[in-house]
Amino acid sequence: MSLRRSRLRAASVLAACLAALSPATAGAAADPSGHKALQRQLEDFVHRPDGPPGAIAVLRTEKGTRVVRAGVADLRTGRPPHPDDHMRIASTAKAFSGAVALTLVDHRVLRLDDTLGQRLPQLPDAWASVTLRQLLNHTSGLPDYSRSPGFVAALSADPHHHFDSRRLLDYVADQPLLFEPGSQYRYSNSDNIAVALMAEAATRTPYEDLLRKLVYAPLRLRSTSLPQGYRMPEPYLHGYDVSPPPPEDVSEVIGMSGVWASGGIVSTPADMTRFIRGYAGGRLYGRNVVEQQRQWVEGASEPAGPGRNSAGLAIFRYQTRCGVVLGHTGNTLGYTQLIAATPDGRRSLTFSVTSQITQSSAPEQLRRMRALQENFVCALLRD
Repeated sequence: MSLRRSRLRAASVLAACLAALSPATAGAAADPSGHKALQRQLEDFVHRPDGPPGAIAVLRTEKGTRVVRAGVADLRTGRPPHPDDHMRIASTAKAFSGAVALTLVDHRVLRLDDTLGQRLPQLPDAWASVTLRQLLNHTSGLPDYSRSPGFVAALSADPHHHFDSRRLLDYVADQPLLFEPGSQYRYSNSDNIAVALMAEAATRTPYEDLLRKLVYAPLRLRSTSLPQGYRMPEPYLHGYDVSPPPPEDVSEVIGMSGVWASGGIVSTPADMTRFIRGYAGGRLYGRNVVEQQRQWVEGASEPAGPGRNSAGLAIFRYQTRCGVVLGHTGNTLGYTQLIAATPDGRRSLTFSVTSQITQSSAPEQLRRMRALQENFVCALLRD
C-alpha cells in the first residue's frame, strides 16, 4: 500500500469518529482460563489471515502479574511485544480526561452540573445548556468535530498537520446540538475535547499539566504522555494496517494534535495496568464521586467491549458471563485497546492489539476479539 493510500485511510479513520457501536454477541464455547489455553487462543487470533501482527495482555490479580503475548511488536525485527512498549491508547484516553474532571469535581473546583455556557462562554450559545455530566457520559448532543468536512479536508491534505487542539470544536461551531442534552446516548469525540477545555478554564492550567499532577503522579505512570506530533517514543508496539496484505506500518502516519484529549495519549501496557486499577477502583476521588460516575445509561464503548456494555461517566460497565469489570476501549489507525478492572481495582486486564478492529471495517473479527476478551476477563475473575 502506498503512503498516499495510508494517509487517505488515516483521514477516513478519524473522520469516522468512533461512533457508538451496537454490542456483538460474544459467545465462547468453553471457558478456558488456564495460561496455556489463553496463550493458544491469542496465538490463533494473531495468526489468522486478518489478524493483527502482535497482541499483548497483562492480567494482574492479588497473586501477581501474568503476561500473555503473541506475534511481534515489530515485523521488521521480529521482536516480541513487551509490557514496557509504548503504544497509542486511542479512546482509552477519554478515561484520562474523565479522571482529571472527576478529580476536580472531588476537589470542588468543578461540578457535574456545570454547563458549557458557564465555563466556556466562547462556545456557541446553542450548546450552552450542556453539562459536564452529559459530556462525560456521551449524552451531550455535541456534533462530532472529526466528522466535519473541514477537519477531514485538513487531515487528508496533510496527516501530519498540526491542529490547534484547543480550537478543534471550531470545526462544528456553526452546528446545533444533535438532540436535547441528556435525551440520547451518542459517542462523540467532541465531548472529551470540551471536558479538557472545562478543566483548563476552571483551573487556568494546561490540560497536559493537569494530567501530570492529577493522574500520572498519583498513579505512578512514568511512561505516559500526551504528544502533539506523530513520532512514537522507543521502544514501541508498531501499529499496522493489515487490509489488504501485506501489513503496512502506520504507527507514525497521523499526528496527535487532531485528537488531543479525545485519543492522543501514548502509554504502555504496564502503565495502563496501573491506571485502570486506580481509575476503576476509585482511588483518585471520594466515594460520592465514584457513585456518580457509576450511574449507568445504555451505551457501548468504541469498539464495544466484552459482554453487555453500559456507560457511566468516562467509564463503561462490561457485564460478562463471569462477572462485571469496569473500563474503556479504543481504536485508532494501527491499534485497538481494552483496559478493564474489577470495581475494587484489585484485578485488571490490559488487552492491546496492533491493528485497528471496528464494527464497520471488520465485524467478524471484532466478534472474535470480544469473545477472546471475555475469556480473558473470565480468567481474571476466576484466578
